[in-house]
Amino acid sequence: MSSPSQKSQLHALGFLILAMLSVQSSASLAKVLFQNFPVLTVSAMRLCIGAFILAFIFQIWKINFSQVRWKAILSYGFALAGMNALFYLSLERLPIGIAVAFEFIGPLSVALYHAKQKYDFVWVTFAIIGLILLFPFNQAHSLDWIGVLFAMSAGACWALYIIAGQKPSGISGNHTVCLGMTVGACILLPITFFSGSIGQVIELPYFFYFIGLAVLASALPFSLEMLALRNLTPLSFGTLMSLEPAVAALSGFIFLSEYLLWNQWLALATIITASVGCTITTQRARQQREKTVS
Repeated sequence: MSSPSQKSQLHALGFLILAMLSVQSSASLAKVLFQNFPVLTVSAMRLCIGAFILAFIFQIWKINFSQVRWKAILSYGFALAGMNALFYLSLERLPIGIAVAFEFIGPLSVALYHAKQKYDFVWVTFAIIGLILLFPFNQAHSLDWIGVLFAMSAGACWALYIIAGQKPSGISGNHTVCLGMTVGACILLPITFFSGSIGQVIELPYFFYFIGLAVLASALPFSLEMLALRNLTPLSFGTLMSLEPAVAALSGFIFLSEYLLWNQWLALATIITASVGCTITTQRARQQREKTVS
């Protein structure tokens, strides 16, 4: 019979995969909006509308604001804003595969920093090899280094997102996500007003696209990731996030009949091995600690 810690880890893995699938399903909505709105407008509105939806669902007015640890909330909100806006800015200058590869330096750096046992380094190395195999070298002949800087900065914010998401905020995980998204939206909204496109957001059918994007790319995945963050170590979370490009490749293969090359299949096998291996060894290490304490 599996222990509560094993179940919580498996649940966390399930939450992460659902979050990744949710983000993948939002791609078509984002594509339509990027063709009609500035990148930062899309980033701000998905956080703003997502925060409003979560505020209604989780009844944010019931929070005891005297208990809120605002330093944790502000760092989490800043990370959300930077992670989203900078990644979208990188997509204006780089192919998505290259942007994702540079962005993943962030979570993998967190995983490496927290690696202590020899197997930890093995699984992180496997994840790095898998991401290298997925890297589109044929598109890298003329890299836009400003785009690379945006992608790596998004990765740095992603690293902060992992660290900040695990800090005690004084309130529930759902309320933390809601307040964090509100902070992120407040950071980006002033830029949106200066862009002059804010009035078009409420026009149909764009407004429905924004609602769909806010749910699928912000409210749902961030809430699921918060549930995962509360049950995973930074090492596990950082390594498991390498599943995201693997999930994207598999989604393209299954739903869009996209052809995968041998190196992509090898990359998927390597990343999945890293994720499963990291989960198992983390569970065993936790069980050993529990036995030692008891």
